[in-house]
Amino acid sequence: MTDNPNATIHRVNHEIKRRCLQVLRVTDLTPRMRRITLGGPELSGFLSMASDDHIKLLFACSPQEQAALNNPGLDPSGVKPTMREYTPRRIDDVAGELDIDFVLHGDGPASTWAAQATVGQTLNIAGPRSSMVVPDIFDSYLLIGDETAIPAIARRLEELPATRNALVVIEVENALEQQPLTSPANLQIIWVQRHQQDLLEVLKHLPLPAGELYTWVALEKALTRQAKRLLVEDKGVQEDRLKAVAYWRLNEDDNDNA
Repeated sequence: MTDNPNATIHRVNHEIKRRCLQVLRVTDLTPRMRRITLGGPELSGFLSMASDDHIKLLFACSPQEQAALNNPGLDPSGVKPTMREYTPRRIDDVAGELDIDFVLHGDGPASTWAAQATVGQTLNIAGPRSSMVVPDIFDSYLLIGDETAIPAIARRLEELPATRNALVVIEVENALEQQPLTSPANLQIIWVQRHQQDLLEVLKHLPLPAGELYTWVALEKALTRQAKRLLVEDKGVQEDRLKAVAYWRLNEDDNDNA
């Protein structure tokens, strides 16, 4: 490690700006994952410094929310649009494009919108509020998630240099949801089909990568908690070099996140 604050894990805050973007392309990556490519003049200046950043997607689920979406800050009732958090999968400043990947799970405002999205439609976004920057100071990376975490995992892998090792464990519905993932780093991917294997059992018997290790976990809330406990208590992962977040919660009516 180093005394240079920019060479340690650190948070960078951003000015929050709301943007109205246009749908440029719709691409089906797997049967349950759809990529929406957005663009437009208001994308100018968009900044995302970390692979697991989150932006707010804004939706109108009532006439009052539609009014709030059309006229931000003017609604005296305090009604706000419905918001869901998603990962900026790819940002191309030259082309003026932003990719967002959606899990099509059949309910929730974001998934419902993505299922019917067509070129020319608009989507309002805001953020990211901040970025937790993980500089290139580790030898190896252990990345664990499910479908909702694939955008952040894929982006992290693409940003790693060839001198690093990356071990990735991803739980998916079935083999059709296994996306091609690439990285300059030395990459090993373990796909876990949730109805055939137990993710925690896989982690229990997982050899950890060598060297200084950074670990990142993003799963359903209860499973994230269990995985973190297993990694710290049973596998000896250093907690101050582990980020574990809940990307969704089981048995809630609306679990949009990616």
